[in-house]
Amino acid sequence: MTARQIRKILCSTLTILWFAGLLAANHQIFSRVQVVNRSDADVQLGAERMDVYLPLLRGKSVAVVANHTSLIGRTHLVDTLRSRGVNIRQVFAPEHGFRGAGDAGEKIASGKDPQTGLPVVSLYGDNKKPTAAQLTGVDLVLFDIQDVGARFYTYISTLSYVMEACAEQKIPVVVLDRPNPNGHYFDGPVLEPKFASFVGMHPVPVVHGMTVGEYAQMVNGEGWLKAGVRCSLQVIPCVGWKHSEYYQITTPPSPNLKTMNAIYLYPSLCFFEGTPVSVGRGTPHPFEMFGLPGSKVGTYTFTPKSGPGSKQPLHQDKLCTGFNLQGFGSDFVRDSKRLYLYWLISLYEQSTNKEQFFNNFFDKLAGTDSLRKMIQAGKTEEEIRASWQPGLLKYGELRKKYLLYEE
Repeated sequence: MTARQIRKILCSTLTILWFAGLLAANHQIFSRVQVVNRSDADVQLGAERMDVYLPLLRGKSVAVVANHTSLIGRTHLVDTLRSRGVNIRQVFAPEHGFRGAGDAGEKIASGKDPQTGLPVVSLYGDNKKPTAAQLTGVDLVLFDIQDVGARFYTYISTLSYVMEACAEQKIPVVVLDRPNPNGHYFDGPVLEPKFASFVGMHPVPVVHGMTVGEYAQMVNGEGWLKAGVRCSLQVIPCVGWKHSEYYQITTPPSPNLKTMNAIYLYPSLCFFEGTPVSVGRGTPHPFEMFGLPGSKVGTYTFTPKSGPGSKQPLHQDKLCTGFNLQGFGSDFVRDSKRLYLYWLISLYEQSTNKEQFFNNFFDKLAGTDSLRKMIQAGKTEEEIRASWQPGLLKYGELRKKYLLYEE
């Protein structure tokens, strides 16, 4: 029996999850040595190390790049700094806005934060890079946002643009580091420059395995900013975390990543955003399920509805059929330390309209057109993964230069 025939059999029923469950059980028997979980209570975050970075802010006019995850305990970084007498001139806000309530892709308007009265400059929409005028009077820019370790999660793109603008204006940048919940591995195709966009700016794999501080050092050190400029960069590292430890985020980093299960599944499921397949936006559990109307694969059903964080979800008010993956990310995908392509390949093979399955966004998410072309050519997951290895080996050596934390 050929590999393609085997895949078709597995696709025909709930065997997709049954088969994955067997793999998970086997993996836990022979690969899982020790699980160490860390959370905010166990790790001293960069933002909490105020004795280290407050001296850098004294007497300075400071701009803060922050959102709702920029917390010290239960208090927002901005409130904490203001209580310490730091002169915060303005806030720069990424995708989803300063308070983290905007939809994915929704343009966020600049304005004034009602809670603090501070001016908020949106860096999502037409203005993704701070202008020289917006940086006028700023002596230092402080960046503190929780990331999830996927190249297409746009907070690191905002970081790159901030670094580039500050390099051009000779303004130093200080990054308050936070652990990466997907920082225990790196995987996927390395981005090819011609596919660079806001969902992937630099030649790193889909799962890059670095904190924002490590990523900033790589971008700066490798001269990836426009015209090779380098900014004056200082990273305030975390204390008490290493890459092999699983970090539990206590504040959802964006409206549609509500659980750790979703965060572990996100790098694999986000590819569906370049297809007709819903990933559960508009349900209580986005990125913990997938499906589409009329699907013959799977038995789980859900209906996306308009609501906070997803005002116009894909297939709104339509019954979708597919799979429920609640718990699967934490139980399998996390420990497998790899992107999971099986679902993507399977739904493509079962599609009755293969020519329309991939939209123009897919190659930007993948950072290459080779993933799409290999799936269309009927390549197996193993064959696709093998094509990534030369790029991943080269990236792995580069990554070592910029790591701040033990593997």
